[in-house]
This record gives sequence, structure tokens and C-alpha cells, in this order.
Amino acid sequence: MVRSKASSKKQQKKGIDFKKIKRKLGRKLPPPKNATNTEIKSKAIVLPEQSVATNKEGLAVSKKGLTLKELLQQTSHHNAKVRRDALMGIKDLVLNHPAELRLHRYAVIEKLRERISDDDKVVREALYQLFKSEIFPGCAEDNQGLLISLLMTYIFNAMTNLAIDIRLMAFKFFDLVVQYYPPCFSLYAEKILQSYEDILRKNQYYVEDKGKLRTTLSGLVRCLSLLPSKKPESEKGISGDRMIHAFEPDAPTANTGFSTIIKKLKELVLVLINCFQDFIPLLISMPQLDAQSFDCILSMLQSIDIAVRFFIYGTHEVAPESICNQTLSSPLSKKLLGAFPLYPKHHLSVKEDDRYFILNIVITEIFLHLRGWICPSANVFEKFLEFIENALLGTICCSTRSGKAAWEKHVSSLLPFIPKLASEVETCWQSRILESFTQTFKGCNPESSLKLACLSMIEEMLIPNGDKHYTEASDTVVLDFQTVWIRELPLLLMLLGDRQPSSSQVVLRLLLRLGQFSGSNSFLFWEYENTQFALSEFYSTCEEGNIYYGPFMRLPRDCQELSICCLYYFSNLSGLFLKSVALCCLCPQLEPFVSFRILEVLHAAYKAGHIQIADHISFFMTLLSRFKVFPENIDPVRESDVKVSNHGAFKSLTSVLCSYLSQMGDSSVVLQILDKAIIGLILLQPPLDNACTMLRVLIVLDSKPTRLSEQSIIALSNFLPGYLMDVVHCIPEDDVRTWRYYLLPCFFLFDRSSRILKLVLDVIGSFLTDSNLSLPSDTSTRYATDSLSRINATISLLLLMYKDIKVQKIISLFRTEVSSILQSIASLQSSEVKMTLEGRHRFQCSFEQLKVVTSTSPAG
Repeated sequence: MVRSKASSKKQQKKGIDFKKIKRKLGRKLPPPKNATNTEIKSKAIVLPEQSVATNKEGLAVSKKGLTLKELLQQTSHHNAKVRRDALMGIKDLVLNHPAELRLHRYAVIEKLRERISDDDKVVREALYQLFKSEIFPGCAEDNQGLLISLLMTYIFNAMTNLAIDIRLMAFKFFDLVVQYYPPCFSLYAEKILQSYEDILRKNQYYVEDKGKLRTTLSGLVRCLSLLPSKKPESEKGISGDRMIHAFEPDAPTANTGFSTIIKKLKELVLVLINCFQDFIPLLISMPQLDAQSFDCILSMLQSIDIAVRFFIYGTHEVAPESICNQTLSSPLSKKLLGAFPLYPKHHLSVKEDDRYFILNIVITEIFLHLRGWICPSANVFEKFLEFIENALLGTICCSTRSGKAAWEKHVSSLLPFIPKLASEVETCWQSRILESFTQTFKGCNPESSLKLACLSMIEEMLIPNGDKHYTEASDTVVLDFQTVWIRELPLLLMLLGDRQPSSSQVVLRLLLRLGQFSGSNSFLFWEYENTQFALSEFYSTCEEGNIYYGPFMRLPRDCQELSICCLYYFSNLSGLFLKSVALCCLCPQLEPFVSFRILEVLHAAYKAGHIQIADHISFFMTLLSRFKVFPENIDPVRESDVKVSNHGAFKSLTSVLCSYLSQMGDSSVVLQILDKAIIGLILLQPPLDNACTMLRVLIVLDSKPTRLSEQSIIALSNFLPGYLMDVVHCIPEDDVRTWRYYLLPCFFLFDRSSRILKLVLDVIGSFLTDSNLSLPSDTSTRYATDSLSRINATISLLLLMYKDIKVQKIISLFRTEVSSILQSIASLQSSEVKMTLEGRHRFQCSFEQLKVVTSTSPAG
């Protein structure tokens, strides 16, 4: 029974080993429950080069450790991000290792030029910035012609690309090339103009992307600015700030084959006119003139303006008449000039008004250039004249600071046409144009470029020069305006001061030109003469004893030279004007060279009859008597110590003035004029240097025997003792050169008049016998003030006289006077003079030496 139960249990547990699952047709079997998933998922890894094992020690690498060769290879990678990163890596490497670019510049450009037509916008922009910031500046000193030739083929290829963005970037690249190598335009001018013409014909881009069109047009302006042209005479000497002239210094000045592109340039101008005409409806429909639209229109007008200049003034062999024919003049008149003036339909903003003003200025320029070729009607001409008048008066631009700045910047471009207009228009318009020009000249900032432009036009209308539009005005209206212009010049100099030396130089040059030409024009002659009274303040003024120096003292030397040259052309220099100039010469801050230059020019003016002899001599005497030598005491200062002394400059000045005085005519006549003046100045007890100078003037004009009057001889005999004692007191005995300089004028006087020496000895003897040892009031010394100093000075003076051969012969005639002086010294030696033991010993030695010299000297 037990077995049967066990067997039944086994039969129940046995069951089915694998359960059969019925599947429907078309379905996949599920994976087993214990199946292992062997699927592998991975992302693509970009590895340009497995260079782990490469040894880069000593090589220039970027931040990512890549060499220049590796980076150049990556610029051709199919992934745009890799190409951009490679360009950034090259920029980083070149920035940190500039030598790499210099060594491999040709290889770098050959590889990078392929990316000019890159499909990716970011890559193209990165390439442009790399060339702009690193490659072109780094290759500036190399053979740029070869470098540019490597690029131009690829740039031209990009200009014909089907993608408009690539084409526009190609023009941007070429603009960059022109900035660094301007001659490349002349090499490829015809192809470049054709490419610009092709891109501008696609007018559907005007509305779509004005930013890109603006970049293209600005590049065209830069290229056309390189066209060689003879600058119109009216524009020479004007420093304008207009953008279209910003590239003129690099422009070729000779005919380099541009005659062949005239036809292509005419076609481009016609395309530009059509572009401008297509923009007019947009201006009307737009709520406001935005910056991009303004820049596009301005670039179009500037390009047309430059092309017209080239047609008329260009250095080509084609006659302007054949260029500005009906084919070109008709579209210009109808489509461009017919749209003048441009103005907003609704008054919107100040900035917008300024933009329309600038556009109308450029259109007016084009008209004024073409006026002789298109023969405008009277109504059209008056429309432009009214605009010019209002533009000069500033009634078009607003009165805000930005409007004022825009007016000053752009109205100057109209000024070159003023002289011709004023000489050709009717009388009523002549007065209106000149009045508006005068208001512009007087109202603009003295330091602005507009003021300089006005000065250039004034010079053209005042002074004839070649074929400029000058006529000696007989019309009182024109003369009135010319008078106003000339009288404004000295006032302008004072307003400028020393803040703008370049502007002051322009004004001074104009004054000099007026002076040079005034001799042949009676009107200019009198107006130029009258300016000297206003110019006095430019040099210096003196009020209540106080001297106020004008801008002349602070201006650089080239400005000072111009103002000095102006002095020569005044036909009659007044004494007051000469005084203002003399005060400048006496100023210690004025360089000696400038002072000598003033003396040279004034003496030339005197010889030409422009200065009266009395005024000329007065000018010289003012310098000699009032020149302050520092330090005044000549003892501690040697001539070599030029940093603290102007003794040397004063000696040179004295020499020059003495030379000029000797050239003024008969010396006896000049001496008669100067005699009383010099004696009067000497009796005022001037400093030693000034007194020495005036004594030197006397001996230059005097002769042997002396021609001095009796009154002058007596006055000199009272002055010379004190002067001589001061000299020997201040100058050491061993400094022979210095004491001879100061004593020699006196020795000359003694040689020419022994009576002067006798009177001098009498005066010295008289005050040595006086109880208080005081000199008379007109013979008082400045330095030998105490009695001992005077006695020692007398002994030293007599010893120096006996050392001079000529004076020794003369003084020997007056043994009685000398003996009297010796007796006075001997009597004073023991009684009244208090001396130290050492001083008394020196005194006795000198005194004994003097007695020996006097006793052994030959009798006269």
C-alpha cells in the first residue's frame, strides 16, 4: 500500500518539461530570458592625427599642442568646426611665435587662400580676422606684391561664386588687401570694376541685406579714391576731414594705365546712378532713414563724386569733353541731380536731418564739378546756390552739438568752389555768397579744420597765384568783405593763443603772403599796414609798468620765424609796435637765436626804408639799457657757466648791435644822435654790463681824436671812476680776459682824449682826500662801497693802467695827478683805515708795487 502511494506522487510531479508556446505568424521570437546583450553603441571620435608618440620638443605649438603644419592641414578638414578651430589655433600660434609667420608666410598664405570661398560663414569671417589682425601686419615689410598675387586669383574666383555671401566676402577681402597694398587696385582695376558692376546689378539685395551692401560700397569708395587725379587748384592746401579723401596719401600721382578703364568706369557710374534711383522709393516708403540705408546712399554718391573728379581732373589722356558726353551727363542730370534736394517727408529726428544734409552736400559737390559740362538751367543753378547759401549760414543743420559738428565737418567741402562762384555769378548772388562765407569764417571754432579751410579760400581770393580766381577788386562790395577778412587775422591769432600752433602757423603764413604781395596792390598795402596796431598785442603789451607777453613768446620756433618775417613788409613800423617787439627781446625766456633773428629782420627793414632812424636807434638803445644780465655781480660767474648766466648772450647781442650801428651811415652823424641819449642813460648808473655795452657803442661810433662834446666828456669823467672801481673790485686780478673786456672801452676813451683821463684822475684824487671817502652822487660805486675797498680798487686800477702800453704812455703825462693820489693813499694808510694784519700786509705790498711802477715808468 505504501508503494502505491509513492509511485502515484512521482507520476503527479513528472508533468511536461518544455511548454510549447503557440506563435502567430509574422512575429519575431522574444530573446531568451537568460540571453546576453552583445550590442555595442559608440559615438564617432574625430582624430585628425594620432601623434601621441611624435616628439614636439622645441617646436612652436598652439594652446592645444598642434604645430603650424598640423593646423594648416586641419584647415582642409570636412568638418567646419575643425576648420574654424584650426584658424583660431593659427592665430594663437602666430601671436605667440611671430617668427613662424615670417619663416613660413608663403606656405601659410598658399594654404589659407583656399578658405576664401569656404562654404561656412563662420570660417570665412575667422579667416578674414586672421588676415586682418596677424598675417598682413606681420608681412608688412616683405615683398607684398608677391603675397598679394598669391591671393588675387582666389579672390576673383570668389567674386564669381554662385553664393552671394561668398561674393560679398570676396569684396571685403579685396578691400582689406587694398588697405595694406594700395597699388594692387591699379594692377587689377578693370576686373575689379567689372566685379563691382556685376554685384551692384543684383538690386534684389538692396532691401534684403543692406549691411553687406554697405561693406561692399565702402570698399568701392576706397578703391576709387586711389584713382590718380590732379587736385583742383581750389582744393590745394585744404585739410578736409571727408571720408573719401582719407586714402589720398597712398594714391598714385602719375598715369599708370588708368586711361584704359574709363569706359568700364563710366558703365559703373551708370549702374551706381540706377542704384541711387532705386533707393529713392525706399526713402519715401521708409518711416525714417536708418543708418545702413544712409551709409549705402552716401557711398554711392561718394563713388560717383570720385569718378566725376577722375573724369575731369584725372591724369589720363582722354579729354573730359569726350567722357562727360550725353551718355553720362543726361543720366546724371535727370536721375541724380533731378532728385536734389533730398529731404524727409516728415520731420522725424535731429540725426535724420543731419543725414539728409550730408547727402545733399555730396550731390552739390557733384553738380559743381559738372557745372561746366552739363550747362544747367537758371532755375536748377539757383536751387543749388540757395542750398550753398543756407549751408554756409548753418540754417539747414540743427543747432545741437551733434548738428554743429556735422555742419563744420561737411560744409568745408563746399568752400573750394566759393572763389569761382563769387567771380562768376551775378552781383546779387555774389554778395549773398560772400556774406554767407564771411559768416562761416567768423562763426566757426578757431581751432577747427573749417577755419583752416576758410583761411585757404581767403588767401585764394586775396592773392593771385597762377590761374586762381583773383582779380584786384574794384567793386566796393568785394573790397568790404576783403577788409573784414584781413582785420580778422590778428584777432584770430589772439584767440588761438598757443593752443593750436598749426593753426597759428597758417594764419601767420597768410599774413606773410599778404605782406609780400601788398607792394603791388594799393588796397592790400593799406590794410596790411593797419594790422600792425592789432598785432602789437600778439607780441607784448605794457600797462602801468606791467608787461604782458602775447602768444608770440609761447609759440614754437617755426611760428615765431613767420611772425618775424612779417615785420619786414610793414612800410612804416611805428615806435609803439617796435616797443612791443623790444619787450619780447628783453624777456629772459626768449631764446637768443630768436632775438638775433628779430634784430636781423628789423635792420633789413631799416635799410629798406621801413623804419625811421630815430626809431631804429631807440630800439637798439632800449635793448642795451634794459637787458637784464643775471647774475648781476660778475665776480662769482665765469663765462663757461652758461646754465646760470646770460653774460655770453648779452656780449653777442652787444657785438651785433655795434655792427649794425656802424652800418647805419656816417658814424659822426649817428654819434651826434646817440651822444646825449647814451650819456643820459649812463648817468642813471646802470649795471656794469649795460654800462660797458653803452661805452662800447661810443667807441664804435667815435674816432681819434674824440668827437664827443664837452658836456659828454665832463659827464663821462664823473661816471668812469666809479665804474672802473667796481670793475676791478668784482673781477679777480688773474682773470685778465674778463677785466680787459670791461676796461678796454675806457682805455679807448683815454687814448682818444687824454683830457678824459686827467679828469678821471682828478675825481679819484678828490674823493681820496675827502674825510669820509665818499664819491659824488653821480660817481657812486655799486660794489666798492667801503673805504678800504675803494682804496684797494684805486691801487689795482692804477696797476692795470700801467700794464696797458697805450694807457701807460698817456698816464705818464699826468705824474702830478698820480703822485697826489699816492700821497692821499699813504696818508690814509696809517690814520683812518682799519685793516687786519693780513690785509695791511697785502695793502702795503700792492702799494709798494704801485710806487715802483710809477717811479720806473718813462716820462710822457
